[in-house]
This record gives sequence, structure tokens and C-alpha cells, in this order.
Amino acid sequence: MKISKKIATVLLTVFFTVLAGAQEKQPLSPSASSTGEINGANINITYSSPSARGREIWGGLVPYGKVWRAGANAPTMFAVDKDITVEGKKLPAGKYSFYVIPEKDNFTIIFGKDRSMQASKYDSAQDQLRVTVKPKQSAAKTESLKYSINANNVTLSWDNLDIPISIK
Repeated sequence: MKISKKIATVLLTVFFTVLAGAQEKQPLSPSASSTGEINGANINITYSSPSARGREIWGGLVPYGKVWRAGANAPTMFAVDKDITVEGKKLPAGKYSFYVIPEKDNFTIIFGKDRSMQASKYDSAQDQLRVTVKPKQSAAKTESLKYSINANNVTLSWDNLDIPISIK
């Protein structure tokens, strides 16, 4: 009888251990999206949202001078249903891959025609539009990357920076 109890206890322990391990893990960079309207144009940004988790972001995890997919896991997508002006330059309605080249004082924002292109295989011939913006120190640290769509801009916020992109 004692052996049966021990076997049952071991089997139950193994069962619950396997069951607990089978639970779906939350991804480190979960999918996210931001939707809004600027001057009658509907904008939708889909991305994976990495977290800082104590790491140096700008010039560290996201190196200066390199093309970054502006998120994690897959290219960030920027969709707009009407022609807009981004930092004074025309962007036709459509769906674009969205990349950033960070520098200490300026960030280059890239809207790409090839929506499947990874940052590691970036080809400037696929650019639809490039603009340069100035990052700003954020009022508070943003742990996880996020995009906000406001009345006249899209802002990428992460760590200690906000990167506003003027849209009309």
C-alpha cells in the first residue's frame, strides 16, 4: 500500500509539472498596434514591442548608424488610407515597412516599399520615403516600445526618448 501511494504521488507530481510547463509563455516582445486619425487619414502601425529590461537601448541594443526594424521579431508596418505629408514630404496611401536609423542627434525614418524585408537585408532602393527627425528626451522612461498617434504626429517612445514624426 505504501508503494502505491508513493507511485501515485510521483505520477501526480510529474503530471502537474508537465501541465505547468505546457502553459503558453508570454513572448518577451509581444505584438502591438496603434491606430489613429490625422487630418482624415487613418493610420495603423503594427509592431512587436520589446522591453528595456535594464539594457542600454540607444547606442546599445539599438546601435547608432544601423538600420533598425523599429520593433522586434519582424518589420514594423505602417499603413495609411490617404496620401499624407511626413515632415513636409509626400507619402502616398499604402502599406509600408517602417525602419529607423538612430544617431545621437538625428533619427532617419524610412518608409519601405518591400514589406517583407528584414533590417539585416535592407536595400535603400526599396525606400518610398526618407525623412530626418530630432529625438526628444521623454518626461518619463518608457519601459516597452510604443507608438502613439496624435493630432499632428506619430511618436515612437522607448526608454528615455520620444521620436516625434510630423504628419499632415
